Amino acid sequence: MAVVLLLALSYGATAGGGALRGEARADAIARDIRCPVCAGLSIAESDAPAAQAMRLEIRSRVDEGQSDEEVRAYIAAKYPDSSLRPPTSGVAGLVWALPVAAAVLAAAGMVVAFRRWKQSPSRPLTVEDQHLVDEALRR
Repeated sequence: MAVVLLLALSYGATAGGGALRGEARADAIARDIRCPVCAGLSIAESDAPAAQAMRLEIRSRVDEGQSDEEVRAYIAAKYPDSSLRPPTSGVAGLVWALPVAAAVLAAAGMVVAFRRWKQSPSRPLTVEDQHLVDEALRR
């Protein structure tokens, strides 16, 4: 049964996928590129004429056989600051990495603090301590 399921899944994943691969690649690239007209939208989401032209350009370059990186490099050269992906280097990388690092350090600090609080003192009760407790209870 498992073999039949595995074969069916692999056939379904590969059958008919040849024609959609180029379109799916073009759509994936378009989702990462900012529309030059619309604020905060990708060219895949925008209906602006400029976005439609950019989608057609991406699709034609994908159909020509260019890789995703080549298409993105062409779009970046033609439209600077067109990427919707946040930069991962320099100060912008720190903006994304520092909160994550702070959260990890805070969680580690809490684990250490809870472990210390959980540990009880192992000193036995002395006779003097018992007398102090008895006197305090009598008052």
